[in-house]
Amino acid sequence: MKFSISREALLRPLALVAGVVERRQTLPVLSNVLIQVEQDQVSLTGTDLEVELIGRTVASQVEQPGGITVPARKLMDICKSLPDQSEIQLSLEEGRAVLRSGRSRFTLSTLPVAEFPSIEDGQSSVELSLPRGTLKHLIDSTSFAMAQQDVRYYLNGMLLEFASNLVRAVSTDGHRLAVCSRPAEIQVEPSQKLIVPRKGILELVRLLDDSDEPVSLTLGATHIRAHTGDFTFTSKLVDGKFPDYERVVPRNGDKVFIAERSELRQVLSRTAILSNEKYRGVRLNLEEGNLRVMANNPEQEEAEENVAIEYSGPAMEIGFNVGYLVDVLNVLDQERVQMTLADPNSSALMEETGGGDALYVVMPMRL
Repeated sequence: MKFSISREALLRPLALVAGVVERRQTLPVLSNVLIQVEQDQVSLTGTDLEVELIGRTVASQVEQPGGITVPARKLMDICKSLPDQSEIQLSLEEGRAVLRSGRSRFTLSTLPVAEFPSIEDGQSSVELSLPRGTLKHLIDSTSFAMAQQDVRYYLNGMLLEFASNLVRAVSTDGHRLAVCSRPAEIQVEPSQKLIVPRKGILELVRLLDDSDEPVSLTLGATHIRAHTGDFTFTSKLVDGKFPDYERVVPRNGDKVFIAERSELRQVLSRTAILSNEKYRGVRLNLEEGNLRVMANNPEQEEAEENVAIEYSGPAMEIGFNVGYLVDVLNVLDQERVQMTLADPNSSALMEETGGGDALYVVMPMRL
């Protein structure tokens, strides 16, 4: 194998593919990237057995097609540190990968291509296409609520639901819930529900932008595959039953107030400075036309802020983990936010004023 390629043509797919590769691996070959050259096409593949990403780019010259696997991080660090617009030549010589550029020469270890695992093709059942911006918006609006290392492994990911003319993303960590739905020109009968693991979601969203260009999705029984431009992304699905999120959304809230989103976020962030570092609790006192936000900590330090709101109704006090509220305010787009409460022991519903395509449920705290 021997080919030449510009640094820029190699670096973008390599950076994305290397993101999938784990630093600490049980199998040595999993810390490598697979490079395959056919005609003038160069494909780069990285995998951790759960998620696989293939990026394609074009070589400026191919002298000999073939394939090798080389350490992903080292190759990326070398390419990053070379000067802009430099030309890279990569060849396989006596079982080693030799990279030359200008006056530089690097020799990298390789492992056999045959050892490189590929995620097998499951039976694909449904194929559909969505605008990239739609899928990116759904993930961006909900991914913060995914659990990180919950023993309920099905929460460490995101539920993607595809129905006719509708696509929805749902995530929860048991303390809060994020749901975002968008209309889409797709026909899926019966509707499909897939749980994509956390890492798969975070890698997938790096391939998406806000454009109307399509992303093609293949939904299988055990895998989801996405094609965007020069990239093919595959992720195993989490085998489990996602909670019935419809039951969690509170329907009986009678206390509704509207606040300026950025102002409320600043007030909560300032109050949080003096909240208990472990529990991060703040108290919200709802009064007519005013929201009083208070926090204290074991050192007897206190914070109190008042923010003007649109509200006329009975007074009420309720406690929350301030981080959960700020996370929601960070992802909402509109300038105003609407919060619906029932009583101090019931979850709060947060959304854009008048609804919007996303809704957020946050459980209260006893303070």
